Amino acid sequence: MSATPSRVLIVEDEESILLSLEFLLGKEGYTVNTARDGALALRELQTQPPDLVLLDVMLPLIDGFELCRLIRENPELHATRIMLLTARGREAEIARGMALGADAYLTKPFSTRDLMDKVRGLLSGNGTRQPAS
Repeated sequence: MSATPSRVLIVEDEESILLSLEFLLGKEGYTVNTARDGALALRELQTQPPDLVLLDVMLPLIDGFELCRLIRENPELHATRIMLLTARGREAEIARGMALGADAYLTKPFSTRDLMDKVRGLLSGNGTRQPAS
């Protein structure tokens, strides 16, 4: 009997990045759901809690920092891992994301290899608290 694939929620408002991430993670065997803004992501999180959220910081309606905070405040989502993906790579922003409970922070542009290494690490439990790369 095979294990259930890990579920990943991609929260990204830029269509090309969203489609690329969805394709890449689907090809790796993950079950992928998507949301194009923070409000849709919040609804998706309440409906089907994922194992990992790939979360853009600059989002419409509810930004990624606020959504990260909301996820961490919800006891039903305590096991959900969060990786912030953003072009905002200043140290203060990285520190803010990590302080709000992100497990990893990856700055755009990033390589497919770096992304997948972090995803695998977070989902295996070996990728705890990895700031930017």
